[in-house]
Amino acid sequence: MLNTSDAVHASPMSHYVTLLFAAVCGMSVANIYFAQPILDNLSSAFGIDYSTIGILITITQICYAVGLLLLVPLGDLLNQRRLIIGQMLLSIIALVIVGTASSSMALFAGMGLVGLLAVVTQTLVAFAATMAVPAERGRVVGMVTSGIVIGILLARTISGILTDIAGWRSVYLVSAALMLLMVCALFRVLPNVERGVQSLSYPQLLRSVFILFAQERILRIRAILALLIFTAFSILWTSLVLPLSAPPLSLSHTAIGAFGLVGVAGALAATRAGKLADRGYGQRTTGVALILLLISWLFISYTEQSLFALVIGIVLLDLAVQAVHVTNQSMIFALRTEARSRLTAGYMVFYSIGSATGSIASTHIYASYGWDGVCLLGGSVSALALLFWAMTRRYTTTALQ
Repeated sequence: MLNTSDAVHASPMSHYVTLLFAAVCGMSVANIYFAQPILDNLSSAFGIDYSTIGILITITQICYAVGLLLLVPLGDLLNQRRLIIGQMLLSIIALVIVGTASSSMALFAGMGLVGLLAVVTQTLVAFAATMAVPAERGRVVGMVTSGIVIGILLARTISGILTDIAGWRSVYLVSAALMLLMVCALFRVLPNVERGVQSLSYPQLLRSVFILFAQERILRIRAILALLIFTAFSILWTSLVLPLSAPPLSLSHTAIGAFGLVGVAGALAATRAGKLADRGYGQRTTGVALILLLISWLFISYTEQSLFALVIGIVLLDLAVQAVHVTNQSMIFALRTEARSRLTAGYMVFYSIGSATGSIASTHIYASYGWDGVCLLGGSVSALALLFWAMTRRYTTTALQ
């Protein structure tokens, strides 16, 4: 068995294995977003009032946040190969529960489990950072996390297509079947890795997540940046359907879903950010990306006048958010090699807070101030992120030298 404390890297992580990790991460995280475009179908199928069915999304996201704190840190304590495969097998069971649910109770319970177990994506990201040679860690992390963003962006489109073809249950049953195939593939390629902190009890392991925040200032800085960029990301993607579906645009749901494909282009373009972080350009990459994030809102503000401007804005925003996210993870994974899962858990909690904040704020702002208010909010959050980076730039640069 390999021991992570020895930092043994027999060979670079192959392109096939990296793509496999990215695919599994994308599929796993997509499971918690499939329900968003089919809430009306679920409402009809289970006789749940449309104003109440939205709670399903909230429950899923809450369970995901709980999983970040309670499950992801286990990657520093347990054998990661068994942990990943075990969580994915349980995810398959949860997906089957949702896909065969005959009551609203079973539906809500199954979706809660889906959200809880979807955090296997973060365990995979931390494991990918461990498997990669140090000189390629940023590139590998960049490709794997791009899989996550692509999964989030494509989930709504795929869910809508499968629902139109074979009904909403097919979404979860097809996902369960694909996840089983991924388990078989991972079983063949994942190495056995013994952890270096087995003397810690589970409560001590969870407590150490907060201790890491107190000890590692770069973690705190990068976590706050994550909160801000994913607030901006969520502000756009939560509220975008509102102006696109309303007059004068009045686009169909299929056309609206196609904008997720535009976002994929930006996410893929950002994979180079990991390579730049490997070469020591992480701070510069962050600054440029945050400037692009701010500029993106200028184009997005013209959505009602020009869909081409929106396309440019989406590409810039997704490129910027993913570039900063990849750079953040490259930096924090270098802090404590024996604590990568706990570092990931703590960092991603701020990601969840940002996503939830953006979702809630954007819909409220749109109701009161329209699309111009949403764009002003997104631009303000982006400007705050750029200002925060500038204020902490000197310390971070010094600490990384």
